[in-house]
Amino acid sequence: MTAGQALAQAAARLAEAGVPDAARDARRLLAHAAGVDASRITLMAPDALPAAVAERYAGLISDRAARRPVSHLTGQRDFYGRPFQVTPDVLDPRPETETLIEAALAIPFASVLDLGTGSGAILVTLLAERPGAVGMGTDLSEAACLVASANAVAHGVADRADIRTAHWLNGVTGRYDLIASNPPYIAAEEVASLAPELAFEPAMALTDGADGLSAYHAIARGAARHLEPGGTVLVEIGATQGSAVRSIFEDAGFAAQVLPDLDGRDRVVRAELRVK
Repeated sequence: MTAGQALAQAAARLAEAGVPDAARDARRLLAHAAGVDASRITLMAPDALPAAVAERYAGLISDRAARRPVSHLTGQRDFYGRPFQVTPDVLDPRPETETLIEAALAIPFASVLDLGTGSGAILVTLLAERPGAVGMGTDLSEAACLVASANAVAHGVADRADIRTAHWLNGVTGRYDLIASNPPYIAAEEVASLAPELAFEPAMALTDGADGLSAYHAIARGAARHLEPGGTVLVEIGATQGSAVRSIFEDAGFAAQVLPDLDGRDRVVRAELRVK
């Protein structure tokens, strides 16, 4: 079987399994199985697929047809132009979160606290983009902290990143110019309607098991004690949560506004302490 024939069969199988963008995923997984860049797949198409590559590819396609995320099969996910190691212990970095990154890079900061850091995508990206900055990332999962630490090393910011196991602001010391977070904001009643791929990601990173707002209350209650004067809080939100999350921060003494993503959906709440 040629690589082109294997690719066509794989794409058809993934499409039948209901995988979105089946052809794209089939190409990415063939590139991973063959150990080549995805841009070379077209050049490979007429060539016979080596038996070892074909076997690896068949296994990857079977797993993807079962809706295991591509990132779990390749071990990485790109975010803000950088590859990040991912495992089933962390939430996949997603393009929507780049809205938070853009909002953060639009303001001055020399120190950042990333709450619920997961893969470290937010913290590592901000430190990489702002070479003079230092930061801390916290996560309740020790396994996630290990992934975040590995990503900090991979992107050359480990000497400026303090990764700690902690629940939100518990155990956090010091004050920061910026507090950022992409917390679990999916309400318990919404979990059953999620894409099948999310069943492979850590539930604690997706939902609080309640109304999806618990983390925002915790962050709003404690953020003032850890913000430098003039500091900013940036939190990612679900598309229908803008008003509720803005109110949570306003009730805690912040001036807050909702920022949209590139699709015009509410995506980030920016909060600053009101001047007394």
